[in-house]
Amino acid sequence: MQKNLYLIIILFSLTSCYTYQVKKQPDPAADSKQDPKKSTALANNSSVQMKNATAATSLNVQQAPPAPVNIQEKLAPNKNFRIDVDGKSYKIIVDKWESDSLVAHPVRNPKKILKFHKNQINPDRIAEKRFSQPIADILTVTAYTAIGVSIWLLLR
Repeated sequence: MQKNLYLIIILFSLTSCYTYQVKKQPDPAADSKQDPKKSTALANNSSVQMKNATAATSLNVQQAPPAPVNIQEKLAPNKNFRIDVDGKSYKIIVDKWESDSLVAHPVRNPKKILKFHKNQINPDRIAEKRFSQPIADILTVTAYTAIGVSIWLLLR
């Protein structure tokens, strides 16, 4: 029992609530789609109004090009990111932008300086380090369960 308890404590100390998450770009097609509640309200309207709304929506979707990703806005200074550059993944902390070049350093080695041109960075694979609430909730419930089982075993 002692070995299992020590193993659980070690695993909790190695687990992090922070993960690298890719920000989803807002989809213009998803913005123009309507909620089910709104569509039931429209069903009560006349069919002419529904045809006009559908035609206008389809024109807006076809005319709206996907928004270009501005890498310089995504990669803000003093934040942790995981980026892909020419097929290789880097965990970095952004220092600054010099013209079109990103100046950063690896997370575990602040003395090493990395420079990447913005065209080398894959904009679809930029992941920011963020707090993950589901992982924190799982760890909390597991910790409370382990404490409860420990108390129950001690009192038994």
